[in-house]
Amino acid sequence: MSSTTLIANKLRSGLTMLGIIIGNASVIAMVGIGQGAQKLASEQFEALGPNLLFVIPGSRKTRRLRFETPKTLVFQDAKAIASQVRAVSEAAPELRAPQLITYRNKNTQSQVTGTTSEFLSVRNFEIAQGRFITELDLKRNNQITVLGPELAKQLFGKQNPIGKQLRIKNGSFQIVGVMKAKGTALGTNQDDVAYVPITTMANRLVGNTSPYGLQVSLIAVSAKDKDRIGAAQFQIENLLRLRHKITNEDDFFVRTQKDILVIVNSITGALTLMLGAIASISLLVGGIGVMNIMLVSVTERTSEIGLRKAIGATEEDILIQFMIEAVILSAAGGIIGTLIGVGGVLLVGAVTPLSTGISPGVILLAVSVSGGIGLFFGILPAQRAAKLDPIVALRSA
Repeated sequence: MSSTTLIANKLRSGLTMLGIIIGNASVIAMVGIGQGAQKLASEQFEALGPNLLFVIPGSRKTRRLRFETPKTLVFQDAKAIASQVRAVSEAAPELRAPQLITYRNKNTQSQVTGTTSEFLSVRNFEIAQGRFITELDLKRNNQITVLGPELAKQLFGKQNPIGKQLRIKNGSFQIVGVMKAKGTALGTNQDDVAYVPITTMANRLVGNTSPYGLQVSLIAVSAKDKDRIGAAQFQIENLLRLRHKITNEDDFFVRTQKDILVIVNSITGALTLMLGAIASISLLVGGIGVMNIMLVSVTERTSEIGLRKAIGATEEDILIQFMIEAVILSAAGGIIGTLIGVGGVLLVGAVTPLSTGISPGVILLAVSVSGGIGLFFGILPAQRAAKLDPIVALRSA
């Protein structure tokens, strides 16, 4: 009887389900997109390099308060880490600065990174064309550069850039290689970068800015294996404290991939929770809509209720009928909303870099919640219908 009544009033049933459909679709979509963001962040960090640690100048406190970064982290520190820390496989110092890059009539402001030959293996990069920086380039301060694929495309289009000359700041640099595409990580486009020997970067582009040696922006370090990351961090910290003669607060800090990933996951997790909570409000509104329409339905069906009670239906029979109608509407709306939400998540995954996906548990929870909302908000209308006096109901008909 409940199903027959709902099918007979298609428009009313559809409008009643609409709020639940929108609510479920919103919750599924927001949670799916949030989980996709977390998964993308994990994939990007894994792509940074195997067993990676970053040595960064300045303490956490000074960087958080945006004090001036100390100039004590230098190229010789990277060499010492690579040679003296047993848990470390390689270390690649990086000196970064945005520079104007020019080729004929094309100009672009891009990041230039001075580094060493170890950069490829430490940061898990690959060469697509040509070669990378060598030890000979470092010793001779060679004015050569390796371009990221996006930067190469901006300046050269479909031309082969290998062997051509371009200008970085005021110097002429020969292009010796092009990197394979790497994508974005930590908000930085890794394909819009020019790589030069770190000695050339310091001597020809940014100058020697530290009295302690060749200053670096950071040192990327690769531990020998995952189990030795903690040991590598401990040994690096002790070595640099000795080298920098630190007796009080460190002028550097070491951060592992895991540390950064925990921070990013906590942020994306909080955003996912917030988005899910906001979307859940529409489920609540949908439940109120179910109650409102069911209350109107009770008023419209007064004569039907009176007739049923007159021929022997009990209050419990009427209560169960209206409760079943509310649950059917909510569950059906939940299923349709879930299908729309999953479709939206898959669409977002197809047109964006997000690796979207929805766990069965989330879908089951969403449908259960929508059904529960129908049950909860259907109680008042069902009780009102069950308590109608059959004589009054028949008379008002």
